[in-house]
Amino acid sequence: MLPKNPAEVLTSVTFEKYGTGERAGENLTRFGAFAWGEVVSLRVGCPRRLGVTAVVLRINRDGQPPKDMPFTFLSSDYEQGQDICELELDTAALCGLDAGGRRSGLFFYRLLLVRDQDTLFTDSRNNVDFTLGADGGQAFRLLVYDGGDPVPEWFGQGVLYHVFVDRFRRGAGAVRYQTGARGAVMEPDWAHGIPPFAERQGDSLANNTFFGGNLWGVAEALDYLADLGVRVLYLSPIFRAYSNHKYDTGDYLAVDEGFGGEAALDALLDKAKRYGIAVILDGVFNHTGDDSRYFNRYGTYPDTGAYQSPDSPYRDWYEFSEWPDRYASWWGIPILPKLNHKNDVCRSFFTGVDGVGARYIRRGIAGWRLDVADELSDDFLDEFHASVRAAGAESARKPVIIGEVWENAAEKTAYGRRRRYLQGGQLDSVMNYPVRSGILAFVCDRDAEMLYDVLTELYASYPRPVSDSLMNLIGTHDTERILTVLGSEPGDYDRSNRALSVARLSPEKRRAAAHLLKLASLLQYTVFGIPSLYYGDEVGLEGYHDPFCRMPFPWDELEEPVRADLLAHYRALGALRAHPALNRGGFLPVGHGADWLAFRRSAEHGCAGSGNAGDLLIAVSRSSEPVNLDVPQGAALLLAVGGVSLASGCLTLSPDSGCAVRLG
Repeated sequence: MLPKNPAEVLTSVTFEKYGTGERAGENLTRFGAFAWGEVVSLRVGCPRRLGVTAVVLRINRDGQPPKDMPFTFLSSDYEQGQDICELELDTAALCGLDAGGRRSGLFFYRLLLVRDQDTLFTDSRNNVDFTLGADGGQAFRLLVYDGGDPVPEWFGQGVLYHVFVDRFRRGAGAVRYQTGARGAVMEPDWAHGIPPFAERQGDSLANNTFFGGNLWGVAEALDYLADLGVRVLYLSPIFRAYSNHKYDTGDYLAVDEGFGGEAALDALLDKAKRYGIAVILDGVFNHTGDDSRYFNRYGTYPDTGAYQSPDSPYRDWYEFSEWPDRYASWWGIPILPKLNHKNDVCRSFFTGVDGVGARYIRRGIAGWRLDVADELSDDFLDEFHASVRAAGAESARKPVIIGEVWENAAEKTAYGRRRRYLQGGQLDSVMNYPVRSGILAFVCDRDAEMLYDVLTELYASYPRPVSDSLMNLIGTHDTERILTVLGSEPGDYDRSNRALSVARLSPEKRRAAAHLLKLASLLQYTVFGIPSLYYGDEVGLEGYHDPFCRMPFPWDELEEPVRADLLAHYRALGALRAHPALNRGGFLPVGHGADWLAFRRSAEHGCAGSGNAGDLLIAVSRSSEPVNLDVPQGAALLLAVGGVSLASGCLTLSPDSGCAVRLG
């Protein structure tokens, strides 16, 4: 007889999912991502007292009708009182080729436990619930991806450093800024200047104020970056544009003269190569500025822009509902007219053999971060990926393509379409905003469960090469500074832009926030993927929303105690990143409580938890009580935050502490 309490079913029915290849030996119960051609083994254990006569897999490709596949009964486990059944899924046969000839697909499935009198339908929520008598709830998910062109192996190693060029460093090379009514306004006070801001909500920002950071300055700082363990340098947009942020591109084929122009980029690429640092650029290909060569609303460029004449060669690069003043723009912002990628000439300008993407790869950059990837079409991403890969075929580094995606990219739906970002041939990696949310929930709210759920879901649902390469961030140019977030001010006073522009944490809260930042960054640097360090976070820059999260780097204040302490911590983290377990190594959660979490990283790919000598244990506690964990004899403490002790096979975490331990 069926238990009245569904939880009894939970404790009785076991479900395991294993794969061959990169997923061999892993239990990926809720989700799974497998390369086309891998075999997935599903195993279910059913207590005989439930009277199950058959187990069926009901599976459907995304958007298509389901089909049923029966399990085979293998044996009986008399000690546990279970009947064991198994089903092997050949992903090549399951997936075939989709309508576009691609070897990939997203599938959803449930387990049906058939009895004489009824059927039990499984529900994947939290991997616990079983819905009785109805096919409801959340389905399990299986992603099949084309592994024929894997993520570049070099990406994911070391540290990625994100530079907002105008605010990082003034270099000694020659620069030239536009002048005049729409030209540059120079801010002379690097150390104490405040980015201009709008007084009222909805007012546009005056984005033509510059602090003078340039590519010459970035090149001068490569020694500093190398000491942080930086292996990848990600630059905010550098193409000619009216604004200081350059997300309103004016000319894709010209490096902005205010950043040093072509000579500065070439010098940076040459010097970065000698340091072994790869440089990736920010590609803003969904829209241009209205002050651009292509739209040319203000007559800045000699070309006849789309705004100037319906006979412009760029007229069909944009979508006008009523020429010239009614046109599609990004989020309705008129200074950012949206490009029409349905136009073959426009799309080819970016994705063609000699398009923008390929041209800069041949020039020496190592890849692209694609702004607002959700708004780029599948055709655009397919063609862009192909052209960039082809352009980099003779390069020492296979180029990488990273997408700005804020959610779980394996099942993302945008503008009514399911996206296939990670199924092969589009994106190699994405910006990992979900892990940011999980880390903040843990560090700020002591919610270890949310972080655990985020990590386990992402690790299981992403293709292994992608999870190894996720761009793990806790601060960006689009978010409040991480130190400000962790300091929890100001909640009780003026939140106007004028007040926020000068608001700073008190010394006490600043020190407390710096300690929490050490815990957050320890997690950021040790989970699967590559840590993305936003310039200045390593020295405790503060600031609220844009533009206050884009303050100049405090080069003259690095000896200030909080800044110096944080910088030493980040340098230690950068050195830790050289450990093989943190560069495409395996990942296994060890345990967690309400307010503590521990996981294991393995130098042997895909074998975390196998007992390899040299594996790392990462443990972080926000508990108010000590947390004790057993570790093997011979374990060694590599890095500690707060009070941590290791003796006689016992690791003790004091309240609000964390560590990295080498096992064996």
